[in-house]
Amino acid sequence: MAQGFRGTPPGISLIRSFRGKDWSFTSYRYAVLLITFIAYTCYHASRKPSSIVKSVLDPERNKSSVSKFWPVGNVLIREELFDSNVNSSNKGGWAPFDGKSGKSKLGEIDVAFLACYSMGMYVAGHLGDSLDLRLFLTSGMIGSGIFVALFGMGYFWNIHAFWFFMLMQMIAGLFQATGWPSVVAVIGNWFGKRKRGLIMGIWNAHTSVGNITGSLLAASVLQYGWGWSFIAPGAFIFLGGILVYLFLAAYPEDVGFPCPHALGNNVETEPSKLEAQSHKVESNDCQTYITPQFSSTSRKSVGLFEACLIPGVIPFALCLFFSKLVAYTFLYWLPFYLSQTAIGGVYVSVKSAGNLSTLFDVGGIVGGILAGYLSDKLSARAITAATFMFLAIPSMLLYRFYGGVSMTSNIVLMMIVGMFVNGPYALITTAVSADLGTHRSLKGDSRALATVTAIIDGTGSVGAAFGPLLTGFLSTKGWDEVFLMLMAGALIAGLLLSRLVITEIHEIFERMQSNRSQRFAGSVSQPLLVT
Repeated sequence: MAQGFRGTPPGISLIRSFRGKDWSFTSYRYAVLLITFIAYTCYHASRKPSSIVKSVLDPERNKSSVSKFWPVGNVLIREELFDSNVNSSNKGGWAPFDGKSGKSKLGEIDVAFLACYSMGMYVAGHLGDSLDLRLFLTSGMIGSGIFVALFGMGYFWNIHAFWFFMLMQMIAGLFQATGWPSVVAVIGNWFGKRKRGLIMGIWNAHTSVGNITGSLLAASVLQYGWGWSFIAPGAFIFLGGILVYLFLAAYPEDVGFPCPHALGNNVETEPSKLEAQSHKVESNDCQTYITPQFSSTSRKSVGLFEACLIPGVIPFALCLFFSKLVAYTFLYWLPFYLSQTAIGGVYVSVKSAGNLSTLFDVGGIVGGILAGYLSDKLSARAITAATFMFLAIPSMLLYRFYGGVSMTSNIVLMMIVGMFVNGPYALITTAVSADLGTHRSLKGDSRALATVTAIIDGTGSVGAAFGPLLTGFLSTKGWDEVFLMLMAGALIAGLLLSRLVITEIHEIFERMQSNRSQRFAGSVSQPLLVT
């Protein structure tokens, strides 16, 4: 077997043998988009169970209630509050999370996961640039599935030791760190910068789709025991890892096409030209592909310090720290907030709170696509991200004060908050990371996609750990304090991009002046008509 075949996924090899010919470069691009979309959907789905079961592990409200159907079926079942002072013997819960410090312990569980996730991200990014991304991603997904499921097994094994749940979350966090640097690096390997913001904005919907899938999956089996809410998403990501192993072509050269970055700085090489440059040798009615120039096993990685020196990496990394602090607080605590807050005078059930919280992610899908489109249109990533963060502040304020007026107002305002909170988060972790990972200062000689992505998202994940942790403490004092923290985080995130915003504004004005000059020169050069 040729050297270039070392990274060919077995599923693709099987398809080639059946078809007798290979796919085009464009077909591979679509396949890569789909498989990486499914992969990160699995990652986010496996992170949602803890937010869904919080109200089961630590049921704060004591009430007598009557369930009704709203608006149809049992998607959103509302519960009317009759008496908040009912005997607490029916409280339920699961030790050690059902005591007075239950909220704090739940916050500590979240921060344990996210702390290991953020620390593991820096190592995972460097490894992702050094190892085979397909195998690295597969290992991370299978490992994540195992330890997410083991957390749920604590229910069936009747475990009440806090250290067990903490340990399972920590190890799961380390495995989860393999995901984001790997999938962004794979996309960066296959796509150039033109319309990258829009493409990645659409592709990044996997984050919200994963949250929605995880919420619905965990809520659907909650009635059988909270352990199933972890086991089902764990099995989901495990199967996703097998799919990645069989079918993900992490590098164009692994299936016979030259990598755009290996051909020089022109990352916008057309697919047809890339196909023309791949060397094909007919053999036994099948096309054998000989990898030109580079293979996935001969790549050089960029060090963390060198990657930090790439212009824009540090400002965007610090901005993402506060952006993810806000986004992950909603990710981990929104279902709990919804179940503990009256909406139109009624409380929704735990299952309904999980289902209702998915609408936040529906808004997030719109926000990610809109942010990507605008940043492409304006050629201004920093301006777009900062604007969305500033607009998130009044939207969160309105949601806090008017979200409880009615179910309609809650849904509309929640989706608006999701749009402005997830828009910049999606933009920075996708298009911005890919742009900086293929920055012209690298001169196309080495690959920094996974490393740069790890630095930016790893720093952001530290903020993601602080948000849920602080919420666990602040929510004991009141939700107003939580929202104040979130609005402060959004403000700081926007201000951290100020210098880049000023630079982009200058560039926009320079482009406008250049276009005016060209139009003026063109009109002057037109020949005069003599009558």
